[in-house]
Amino acid sequence: MLRLESVPNVSEGRDTRLVTAIAAAFASAGARVLDTHVDPHHHRAVITLVGDDRELEDGLVAGIDEACRRIDLRRHDGVHPRVGAADVVPVVPLTPDALPGAEAVGREVGRRVAEELGLPVFFYGSLGDGRRPAYFRRGGPEELQRRIDAGELAPACGPTRLDPRSGAVLVGVRPPLIAFNLELAGPLEVAQEVAAAVRESSGGLPGVQALGLQLAQGVVQVSTNVIDLSATPLHVVVERIAREAAARGTRVGGGELVGLVPAASVAQAAAGVPDPLDERGVPTATALDAAARALRLERLGRERVLEWHLAG
Repeated sequence: MLRLESVPNVSEGRDTRLVTAIAAAFASAGARVLDTHVDPHHHRAVITLVGDDRELEDGLVAGIDEACRRIDLRRHDGVHPRVGAADVVPVVPLTPDALPGAEAVGREVGRRVAEELGLPVFFYGSLGDGRRPAYFRRGGPEELQRRIDAGELAPACGPTRLDPRSGAVLVGVRPPLIAFNLELAGPLEVAQEVAAAVRESSGGLPGVQALGLQLAQGVVQVSTNVIDLSATPLHVVVERIAREAAARGTRVGGGELVGLVPAASVAQAAAGVPDPLDERGVPTATALDAAARALRLERLGRERVLEWHLAG
């Protein structure tokens, strides 16, 4: 049996009971929920699972079904871009040799979601010629439907009309990434400028995606995905955001880790700490404390480290 990770993102971040029910559906075939991150501003939940290939395939279809039954996208008002109730469903190979198996699971999940749930499915990552979710999400569901109608793109599986309530589902296969947010005190324009300065697509750091988002009056956020962990370590992203914000006269607040972080990234952030990983490859308490300071986190516990769960 092949062990894989999946990190489905669903468009609900305020009703914790609802999110708990959706997470239980994702785990209903035997996969294990490692972490559930709920964000009311983004109005989004990120659920981290591990399981064998069949557990993940069946669980992902069940979880997508549950999310679509419980979430009405027409009433969604979060700041995070989205095109579906079950918006993004990545399958992540934990080792390089697991990539073919991850792709097989992703394709089968897409086929079943289209056939059993009647939803349009778009493939991204290694299933979709390297395209990223942002390619489909720009402009939201209305713009995605316009592009379909104009013949600019078509679902990989399923109907060509987005479901009014559930939208579409983006299914992909990608390497591990880190989602990390950093608050700033200032206007949205500053967060957008900082995001542009750090993201790869506008000449910033390699392997980094970033958006500037408004959380509340006077509180904004630079929301990032570090999609190439070998190209730019997470603590380097945080340092660059802080420098760009300071150059614009903006104070940097706390960091927010979304989901789990690889042990290697903790060790990198804990530069100067001798032997930052124990014999299981899990960060030591000293390394966790040092990494938390570098990443502007109030606390970083072992339960937020992927390898701590895999070693258990």
